[in-house]
Amino acid sequence: MESLKNLSQVLAPKTKRGEQTLEKILNAAEIEFGEKGFHEGSITGIAYRAGIAQGTFYLYFKCKEDVLRELVLYINRTIRSLLSESVINVEDRIEAERIGLRTFLTYIRKHPHLYRILQESQFVDPEVHKAYYMSFSEGYQQALKQAVDQESIRDGQLENWSWAIMGMMHFIGQRYIVWGDQAFTDESLDAVVDSIIDLLKFGLKR
Repeated sequence: MESLKNLSQVLAPKTKRGEQTLEKILNAAEIEFGEKGFHEGSITGIAYRAGIAQGTFYLYFKCKEDVLRELVLYINRTIRSLLSESVINVEDRIEAERIGLRTFLTYIRKHPHLYRILQESQFVDPEVHKAYYMSFSEGYQQALKQAVDQESIRDGQLENWSWAIMGMMHFIGQRYIVWGDQAFTDESLDAVVDSIIDLLKFGLKR
């Protein structure tokens, strides 16, 4: 699999102001594509939401496809960084899963358009769509292997386990955050997380 870094079509800004402008564009694109979809969303709309001139957009991106690709990579980096930071001092893997799942769901609550963006990316740029999930799985496998070495969990088919856990996280986020309602409170979120951790910890066997 080609590395995520190699998939980026954007040169890293050389100044702090350039970094801030790029982040504004990506945040604006998240809302524009999230609300309207990729095909209905426009560069004009992104520039307006970012508070920049349309010409400034073209200093960073050539087209909508480029900004969608970079947005998917940006989301990947952001979530992986948040997850890593949230469990950096947690030695017990089951507790790390609990914290990681809650961190992920909290992020989705703040970024409800993420699912639509990722779903549309598979048709606009299948390579970056696949790389998004493959990179998560690779990182997950490394974390599980470390937990095995530390005797925090048992050994097994770590690649398969990583995809199974990612699948649970994905669909729990879709069911309770994306398809949820205003009544879904922090207490409700904790209850959902606890139920998933119960399944991870004890399985289905009586």
